[in-house]
Amino acid sequence: MSTVVSKDGTTITYDKRGHGPALVLVDGALCSRAQGPMPDVAEALADRFTVYNYDRRGRGDSGDAGDYAVEREIEDLAAVIEAAGGSAYVYGSSSGAALSLRAAAAGVPIEKLVAFEPPYVVDDSRKQIPRNWVADLQALEAGDAIKYFFTKGIGLPGIFVTMMKLMPAWKPMKAIAHTLPYDAQVLGQNCFGDPMDTEQWAPIEQPVLVVNGGKSPGWMKTSTRALAAAVPGAGHTEVPGQNHVIKAAAIAPVIAEFCAK
Repeated sequence: MSTVVSKDGTTITYDKRGHGPALVLVDGALCSRAQGPMPDVAEALADRFTVYNYDRRGRGDSGDAGDYAVEREIEDLAAVIEAAGGSAYVYGSSSGAALSLRAAAAGVPIEKLVAFEPPYVVDDSRKQIPRNWVADLQALEAGDAIKYFFTKGIGLPGIFVTMMKLMPAWKPMKAIAHTLPYDAQVLGQNCFGDPMDTEQWAPIEQPVLVVNGGKSPGWMKTSTRALAAAVPGAGHTEVPGQNHVIKAAAIAPVIAEFCAK
């Protein structure tokens, strides 16, 4: 375990493993460097990259600050990249992909970016996320916030959340449920059914690959295609047989191939 201090003085914790060029992993909602897909992704890529897997602000062993702003999370990612040598490849998943895209647009020194399924909603093909969901999430207790996020945010049935409460992952998710409003703010205005605003991505100069799973819902496939069309020069690929919980063995070759080009 290592740490780096972000611009506002917040301590950000990360694990480093492997050898080769630097690759920073950026988690989605309710995940940390110890829970979620990134530990397996790090293991799958450690033979080709020096992998940095960090706890986003407010999660795991990383610190937090009083008033949240997306800019602070962009600075956190920039601090990890600085610790990795000043530039790095980045793989972001779900809201972590949205954060990575915003970091690239802000000029953070990302060499190449693989963005897996940022959960944008750019049409009316699914029930719309409430536009006041940041305030709603801020007002809810941990368990209720998780249910709200998965049902109203992701669009999953309530029975899914009921089943999750019986799983070992429920307790650690509750411990970081206070960061769900952070994820909602990272997604910004891209999740309310409006067409993708291309101007927000105009500053991106890095090569970007947008990825979705072949078994992911139609609205998510639509949004990833819209994102790929909006980001200057971005590519797009679909991984057969995978959904939003993509397996490390499926995404690792995609990351490695894109970064090697």
